[in-house]
Amino acid sequence: MTTGAVLTMALAGCGGGDAGTGDGGGANALPGVDQYLNAPCPEAGAKPQTDKEFTYWAMWTADEPQGKVLQKAFKCFTEKTGVKVNVQWLGRKAYTQNIAPALNTDNVPDLFDQDVSKVSAAIVSAGGTQSVDDVFDLKVGEGDKKVKDVLTRTSYDFPQNKDKEGKTFLVPYEMLSNAWWYNKAQAKDLVAPKTVDELYGLFDKAKAEGKAAIAQDGDIPFYNMYFFTQFAERYVGAGGVAKAASDPTGQAWKTDPGFLKAAAETAKLPKHLIDGWDAAKFPQVQQRWADGDARFLYMGTWAPSETREYLDKQGAGTKLEYGSFQFPMPPGATHDTVEQIPIGFAVTKKAKHPEAAKAFIAYFLNKDILSGIPAVADNLVPRTDLAVPDDLKQAKAALDDEKKEHVLQYDGIDSLAGGKWQTEVFDPADLALLKGQSTPQQFIDQLATKGAAFWKSQG
Repeated sequence: MTTGAVLTMALAGCGGGDAGTGDGGGANALPGVDQYLNAPCPEAGAKPQTDKEFTYWAMWTADEPQGKVLQKAFKCFTEKTGVKVNVQWLGRKAYTQNIAPALNTDNVPDLFDQDVSKVSAAIVSAGGTQSVDDVFDLKVGEGDKKVKDVLTRTSYDFPQNKDKEGKTFLVPYEMLSNAWWYNKAQAKDLVAPKTVDELYGLFDKAKAEGKAAIAQDGDIPFYNMYFFTQFAERYVGAGGVAKAASDPTGQAWKTDPGFLKAAAETAKLPKHLIDGWDAAKFPQVQQRWADGDARFLYMGTWAPSETREYLDKQGAGTKLEYGSFQFPMPPGATHDTVEQIPIGFAVTKKAKHPEAAKAFIAYFLNKDILSGIPAVADNLVPRTDLAVPDDLKQAKAALDDEKKEHVLQYDGIDSLAGGKWQTEVFDPADLALLKGQSTPQQFIDQLATKGAAFWKSQG
């Protein structure tokens, strides 16, 4: 299974389905959807002076929750500026199947969206984007507030969101993160663990109560990536994992002892994984967690919307009381990290209407428009002044904690060499470690050896 295919499945749950998060009226439907969609349009802070239209290739489909939010934004933007939005609803594979191949032609959109790592891997490396630094000085339609005034700086100001010239290439509008998820009704009075030993104590308690500890869909490589990278980031800090993965000699994996420590911690987890984790087909194990067969699920902030959609489709009226907590600090670690996955807008290098595209970005970040992401799509946004879905409040608190060290998911190693480093070097070694087929030292040795061979083959 390719990374792209997995991304399509996983992010398909970013907004859940109509029954779970939209206006389908399921048992777990969120309130406020109709109120949002029927609310008056806010004024535009930035109005294009020359462009009268622009083209947008969307990573969503029109009937997804995010698609519904975007459709309202298009209508409002046209109403307030007179600018027409020509949209193509291409879905999650647009960046590889449509945008990347189009870069060598003149048939490119003005605006497109994806998560920052995928944009970097497929588009930026091909020189297909232009700077959006000027967007941060555009007004959003809330008095004198500009884009830079309403977004959290950590959501866009980080190394992996810079092109080769050091220019920002993506403006975020939705934020994903990761957490350990549990059902509060099943794990009563749970106290978030502060140490790994306390985490293992929760796993042991679950098994003593007749439950598997961890649900894991092992056929999805980037779900399997979570564990080692989470531990490693806490030992080496933001940028440390990416630096090691980019080392052409591979020796960085061996010179920093934090990586071996992270591998040793990762090797302790498999005995807590649910039976059949490495033989099931996604989303079977995730659904088993929703059914109560396992106590914990480590996943992105789309976990509630995905599992809610599944439960609603079962028609039994089952509801989960979602709780979450962050990975605790392993022994000797010094970096209190939180992972983030910004999804946002980028403007192509060959855009014919960049002024209108950038004005729309600023308009979408207006609080009255952006509030649709939590209200309709049950997801988080890179602003701190909008309502947060109850299921995600703990994850949002971690993202907004300025004391935490913000790290791009997997430290961005999934974007290296267009994603090939992950699939060719990391995934085989990681799966062997989780299956107990290699020791922590062998895992590190394999990353070093295979990594060096990989970069040599890249020239």
